[in-house]
Amino acid sequence: MDQLPLFEPPAWSVSELTRYLKDLLEEDHLLRDLWVIGEVSNISHPSSGHLYFTIKDSRASLKCVMWRNNVAARKWLPKEGDSLEVHGYIGIYEMGGAYQLYADSLRPIGEGALYQEFLRLKARLEAEGLFAPERKRPIPELPQKIGIVTSPSGAALRDILNTIRRRFPLVEVVIAPTPVQGVEAPAGIISALEKIEHLAKPDVIILSRGGGSIEDLWAFNDEGVARAIVATTVPVITGVGHETDFTIADFAADLRAPTPTAAAELATPNKTDILTYLAALQNNMEREISFQIANLLSAFQNVSHRLALHSPQGQIRRDWQYLDDLIHRLNISINHALQMRNIQVSAVQQRLSSLNPQAVLDRGFAIVSQADGQVVLSARQVSKNEILDVRVSDGAFGVKVTQKKQE
Repeated sequence: MDQLPLFEPPAWSVSELTRYLKDLLEEDHLLRDLWVIGEVSNISHPSSGHLYFTIKDSRASLKCVMWRNNVAARKWLPKEGDSLEVHGYIGIYEMGGAYQLYADSLRPIGEGALYQEFLRLKARLEAEGLFAPERKRPIPELPQKIGIVTSPSGAALRDILNTIRRRFPLVEVVIAPTPVQGVEAPAGIISALEKIEHLAKPDVIILSRGGGSIEDLWAFNDEGVARAIVATTVPVITGVGHETDFTIADFAADLRAPTPTAAAELATPNKTDILTYLAALQNNMEREISFQIANLLSAFQNVSHRLALHSPQGQIRRDWQYLDDLIHRLNISINHALQMRNIQVSAVQQRLSSLNPQAVLDRGFAIVSQADGQVVLSARQVSKNEILDVRVSDGAFGVKVTQKKQE
């Protein structure tokens, strides 16, 4: 008979046991990163944005939850009955006491094999140097002609044309139609690239299509398409699918755009930016021209001033001034000389006036002269009974010398 244990094992609460199992599951590295295959059922997509569903096979089922941030990043959601590969990790929902798969990625059955083929082709072409950055060609800033390789009936073409018309309506657009999905698509894309390059000779080519599943986009993972892109002599911009879609064509292209609309934006300048740039350029040119004109005017004025200083006319004007100054000085000198002469004449006149016989006569004196006109200056000149002529202020008369007296 078995012996009973001396001590019973401790009792666990439901929470403690659930937490213990949760820790065991979450610490298992195999359960932290796995893909699970199953058929979808019981899909629930509440207003919270989270996605709840179950995947099952013939013998078991597994509850799954995908949080809304991962749901929002997906371009499609599964529906009832779809066969899926679900990626995530295993955990326990403690409130329900059930383990479940916390999903972060979904893909249809078979997509995994295509993705592996994509990775193998990408690695091989990358090793050949087809994706090397130094091989990439620059996109022209102001293209005169844009080539578009896409389906003529797809929404991608309308988006591209609308974007080009809005941003840069002056550019010429040439379209090379081609299938972008199905078995005939790779050959059609290659042919369209060759024709548009040699016949239209565009400055840049846009290779594009709208979104879809990996199978829908598989023509752009074709090796021939990648090599045709590399072989073009003009740069190629790809805009295939949505932002999260990457194809071999994207790596081979000179520039990858997340969408067809973005491809058109990368291929064209914005006319608003061009007009703004031209306006700024015009303002700069006007300021520079005004500055140059001001400098030339200042230089002209300086040269004119220097020429005026050294011109004959300037010398003549200075000589005129000098002549005027000489004339002024001469007039002053003449006036001064005349004044001095007038003073001298006045003095002489005064002296002459004082020596004028008439003046002497006017003072009561008389001039006595002999018959021969000799003025008598001395008593010794005359003889007794000599007739003399006496001249006074108002006339003359004769006198006879009756006697002589000498001192």
